[in-house]
Amino acid sequence: MLTISLIQSNLSWEDKTTNLRMFEKKIAALPRESHVAILPETFSTGFSMRPQALAETMDGQTAQWMRAIASKYRKIITGSIIIEDSDRYYNRLIWMQPDKMAYYYDKRHLFGYGGEDEHFSPGHKRLIVQVNGWKICPLICYDLRFPVWARQDKDAPYDLLVYVANWPERRNVAWKTLLQARAIENQCYTIGVNRVGNDGNANYHSGDSSLIDPMGNIIWRQADEEASFTYTLRKEELGKVRQQLPFLNDADKFIIH
Repeated sequence: MLTISLIQSNLSWEDKTTNLRMFEKKIAALPRESHVAILPETFSTGFSMRPQALAETMDGQTAQWMRAIASKYRKIITGSIIIEDSDRYYNRLIWMQPDKMAYYYDKRHLFGYGGEDEHFSPGHKRLIVQVNGWKICPLICYDLRFPVWARQDKDAPYDLLVYVANWPERRNVAWKTLLQARAIENQCYTIGVNRVGNDGNANYHSGDSSLIDPMGNIIWRQADEEASFTYTLRKEELGKVRQQLPFLNDADKFIIH
């Protein structure tokens, strides 16, 4: 089994110190048995298009904080931050383990409508991590609109799909609908962790962070308010769905480039 905690929170615009202090309090309050704490997209700054001012390296303030917090509370900490790497800027999800080993995923689909593609470079490789025998595929916000990028390899399927986001309320129908679609089509648990409140550009975020089962049923969803939710996923339930409804066996075979 795998115990996951979703943390939906407001963010202080471009204020790393305040955000990190706030998230430590929320992580400290999580159940001890939780294996993974999931934070929103760009959780230390908000979804800012000022990477020149806000970017840090993998040894910067936020990454060091993630190492310390993961080790202190014995949990995997994940969420995305603004990173500078080889003279390029990335919206990078970091998967930080308690042993301070870090893996990362760079956002593949940059939000051109908001100018993200003008400031950041895209990633080109998916990340699959393993915890307690569970295979997990973490992705970022706008990636949700592109089902091919999340599509299962039927010969080596993952078990849990995770999206961290700063998804505004005015498009929350798409957010909620596509999270359920990704769960159904990939026959996996799907998690979306979004922020709440207004960002520095007066965009309101309703959160609607969600945990959805492989049949598309909503286990948990919360709108408009800060919230933390912890839930234990069980492999037997996932296996039962895939055994009784072996739809992945009929999926098209393709390679993602």
